[in-house]
Amino acid sequence: MDFGHMALSALAAALSTFLVGFIWYNPKVFGTAWMKAEGLTEEQLKKGNMAKIFGLSFLFSFIASFMVIPAVVIHQFGALGMVGGDPAKAGASYTAFMAEYGTAFRTFKHGALHGTMLGLFFVFPVIAINGLYAHKPFKLSLITAGYWVVALAIMGGIICGWSESGFHFS
Repeated sequence: MDFGHMALSALAAALSTFLVGFIWYNPKVFGTAWMKAEGLTEEQLKKGNMAKIFGLSFLFSFIASFMVIPAVVIHQFGALGMVGGDPAKAGASYTAFMAEYGTAFRTFKHGALHGTMLGLFFVFPVIAINGLYAHKPFKLSLITAGYWVVALAIMGGIICGWSESGFHFS
């Protein structure tokens, strides 16, 4: 995957967090329960600087999409790391490896699986631990971590399924 494709997939993955959030935190889904568990009111939410909140949320989602998630969902990143990160200087063994395995497991479905695992086995424990120490209801941890499990599944799917030859869902 070249830099341009990587940046576009990271951009799409970062934007997907907003779509998931708009649905997940809708009052008819988990928004009202989240506000209650968080101890927030509509008035308090309206006082927030939405440009700052959405801007930084996008920035952080993009950083995760560009720097962290690819290493989790794209298996070929391990091979790139073994050669020092410069494929041009890697030699014949790296070129042969990538020719044979460069597109292995590069589908939306595979990326979504690894994104889900990242959410369940890393993000959920971190959120739950923070909630325990902040004396927040466990329901809040479930709602927040649930959002991230779904968001990371979609982000992982986008990043893993996106390649130079098109988008792969299967």
